[in-house]
Amino acid sequence: MLCKQEITLASDPYLKKASCWYDSETEITARILYFHGGGLLFGSREDIPLLHREFLTQKGCLLIACDYPLAPNAKIELILHDVCASINTSRSITQFSQTACLPYFLWGRSAGAYLVLLAASSGALSVPPAGILSYYGYGFFMDGWHTSPTPFYQTLPAVSDSCLERLPAGLSADGALERHYSAYIYARQSGRWKDLFFSGKDKVFYSRYSLQSAASLPAPLFCAHSIGDPDVPYQEFMELCRRFHAAQYIAPCSAHDFDQDTASDFTKELLEATSAFIASCMGGIHCAAKI
Repeated sequence: MLCKQEITLASDPYLKKASCWYDSETEITARILYFHGGGLLFGSREDIPLLHREFLTQKGCLLIACDYPLAPNAKIELILHDVCASINTSRSITQFSQTACLPYFLWGRSAGAYLVLLAASSGALSVPPAGILSYYGYGFFMDGWHTSPTPFYQTLPAVSDSCLERLPAGLSADGALERHYSAYIYARQSGRWKDLFFSGKDKVFYSRYSLQSAASLPAPLFCAHSIGDPDVPYQEFMELCRRFHAAQYIAPCSAHDFDQDTASDFTKELLEATSAFIASCMGGIHCAAKI
C-alpha cells in the first residue's frame, strides 16, 4: 500500500517541507530525492503522478520530494544552495528507520533536473548520489533558446510584466499554478527568463550556473526527453547525454512533460527504463530498511 508522510525540513529563512512516499509492503532499498519542475518560477513538490509514486515505491524506493525557494524572489545562487542543503541533510531524516544508510538517487523533472545536475556537479554534496535521473532536464549548453522569445509560448495569449507585481513578496516554495504560471509564460514570451532567476554578468552565469564547464558528474546519469519538446530543445538533451555518457529514453512525441500522460505507452516504458537504471546503479550494494 502506498503511504505518505509530510515532514518539515526547515522554517528559516522560509518554511520548507518534504513529502515522503513508500510502500508499506515493500522493503526499502534506496532513497530518491525529488525536485519538481516549473522553470524555477512555479510548481510543487506534489507534482509526481500517482503512477510514478506507486511504481517506484513498489520497486523498493523511498521517494522524498523537497521544496525549494522560487524565483524571482530567490535567485539561482540561493536556490542551488538550498537544494544542496536539502540533499546533504536528507541523511538526518529518521522517520524511516535505517533509511539514512541507503544509497540515494537524485531525480528532477525539467527545472528540477537542472537543479540536481547543477548540485551534483557543484562539489557541494557531502556524499555523492548512486545515480542521477533527469527527465527533460537541461544544462544551458545551447545558445539562444533560454534568452530569446520561445515560439511555443508566443502562440499563447500575451502576458505583460505586470504579472510579476501580483506575485507574493518574500521567499516561498508555494508556486501554485493559478498564481505563478503566468510569470513563466511572460518570461518565455519575452526572452527574459534568465533575468528572473539570475542577476549578474553572463560569464558568471555560464561558469557557475550552467553545465558548460562541468567535465564530469559524480554518478551515472539517466536522461529522458521527447523528440519534439517545445520547451527545452532536443539539442540540449543530446549534448547532456553526449557530455556525460548518459543512459537514454527518447519519446517520439511533441510534449515537454510527456510522462504526465500516465496512460501512454511512453510513460510506462520510461518508468521501466528508470527502474532498470536504478537497479544497474545499485549493483552490489546491499542495504535495506523496513518501516
